[in-house]
Amino acid sequence: MRYNRLAAMLPGFLRRHVLHFEAAIHDRVSAFARSLPAGARVLDAGAGEGQYARLFGTQRYCGVDLAVGDAAWNYAKLDAIADLAALPFRADSFDATIHIVTLEHVPDPAGVVRELARTLAPAGRLLLIAPHEWEVHQAPHDYFRYTRYGLQYLLAKAGFTAIEIEPVGGYFRLLSRRLLNGLQFFSGGAKWLCFLPAAIFLVPPALVLPLLDFLDRDRNFTLGYICNARKSAS
Repeated sequence: MRYNRLAAMLPGFLRRHVLHFEAAIHDRVSAFARSLPAGARVLDAGAGEGQYARLFGTQRYCGVDLAVGDAAWNYAKLDAIADLAALPFRADSFDATIHIVTLEHVPDPAGVVRELARTLAPAGRLLLIAPHEWEVHQAPHDYFRYTRYGLQYLLAKAGFTAIEIEPVGGYFRLLSRRLLNGLQFFSGGAKWLCFLPAAIFLVPPALVLPLLDFLDRDRNFTLGYICNARKSAS
């Protein structure tokens, strides 16, 4: 997104404030990597360009993707190109799996979650992050959005236990992000002449609104969910 490129030029603390969902994802994947022992077998199911590979420097990282999400991406560093609903690995192959903002891009989410469970060793850990309120992206390979209840159902149905699902922000962070989304409509050609007035109108409230997020205690309005789960040990 264009506003992502603009946000990349901001100071780190302000960038984290603006791109809260992305910052939360990076923090959780980093913490997940640090919690795993050296040598642990880790599957990145839906790895894309392998942006998280460097976080698993002491583990045995394996990046897999179908490589159809974005024609501009470089998939050369993948360890395997495969359908996530039919992973080319034996059962119990991995100690841990990450599946990061990918479940919305698969036409058979239940089948994919079953495969993640199948290829995990007993008591293996899963970190899954999925969007709830998000724009269409990587079209036409964008099929679903998920509530916490849908994610709970998919994970439990596949045999996962100790399921923890956490919303990433509430209504005011969501509203902030939607205001920033509006900047993309003022770029290109003559529309650039309106970009600065639009930014003056949209950016200040977008920066202030997240400070009110404590008011949304239920978090039913959220950008997405972070899920932690374990495969059954039996």
